[in-house]
Amino acid sequence: MLYRLMPNFAENSSEMTDQPNRNTDQKEMLHPRNKHRDRYDFPLLIRSNKELSNYVAANQYGDLSVDFKDPEAVKILNKSLLHHFYGIELWDIPKGYLCPPIPGRADYIHYLADLLAEHAEAGVARGKHIKILDIGVGANCIYPLIGHKEYGWTFVGSEIDAVALKNAKGIVEANMLSKAISIRKQSSVTNIFAGIIKPGEKFDASICNPPFHASRQAALEGSGRKWKNLNHQRRDKDILNFGGQNTELWCEGGEERFVRQMIKESVQFAGACKWFTSLISKKETLPGCYHELKNHGAVAVKTIHMSQGQKKSRILAWTFLNSETSTA
Repeated sequence: MLYRLMPNFAENSSEMTDQPNRNTDQKEMLHPRNKHRDRYDFPLLIRSNKELSNYVAANQYGDLSVDFKDPEAVKILNKSLLHHFYGIELWDIPKGYLCPPIPGRADYIHYLADLLAEHAEAGVARGKHIKILDIGVGANCIYPLIGHKEYGWTFVGSEIDAVALKNAKGIVEANMLSKAISIRKQSSVTNIFAGIIKPGEKFDASICNPPFHASRQAALEGSGRKWKNLNHQRRDKDILNFGGQNTELWCEGGEERFVRQMIKESVQFAGACKWFTSLISKKETLPGCYHELKNHGAVAVKTIHMSQGQKKSRILAWTFLNSETSTA
């Protein structure tokens, strides 16, 4: 099916929360195939990872939960979710690196599967023949782990940070997933696809969670507001570490400049990837990206809307291939 360039082409919505909340409707709004639509069953998760028992206690409502203000508790919860739902035996991240919310990351993968299904005769595309490029895979390697376990896809993850690169490789090797997931170093601070996509290599889609902030100071202020909302006071170093490393949090020009650069560079690899996609955190980012896509001749553009608790986000997807060339 061929789509014309237009804003807000596909409006799908989902909602999740990683905070303790008695309103389960938020999680029920996650993608129908998302395994995290129910509230966390902590006794069950503890059976998967006994370490989690050290962080579980009754919250203000009398429900079992973890302290979401504690980075270590959130990390151990992630380890438990990955083990119980996806069979990931060994997973860890270095101190101070981004610890992503599993339900929201899973939603990206499921909506991507729906996007790819439009070109699949047998419905949702599954199997190792589906190849995905994860731009900025991070120390956590979350998208490849979930994508492979849910759909059997193969992944290439790119990473510029040496510590994150080493950790992601370690996770892949420890879980014996080297045949399904490969991690490549991006040596250039300006390139996104160049230096990663090899000559003649083909991908069904690329995914990306771009840096959100435009400067280190903005990242500090943003993380500081989060701590304030959680009624915590932390030093600048702790605030930044709680939210992630510099390359995970900010880049010059912020999210919009990064995605617009991605769009410009994607033209050079138009035949190497069927769908280019990126998570977009700020709706204000979209108009500039739509303009960039129109100027560079994108054949189809989709905007898939999601929600993570009170935070709204969306996936921007574009392709330079029409129905006749989509098998490239």
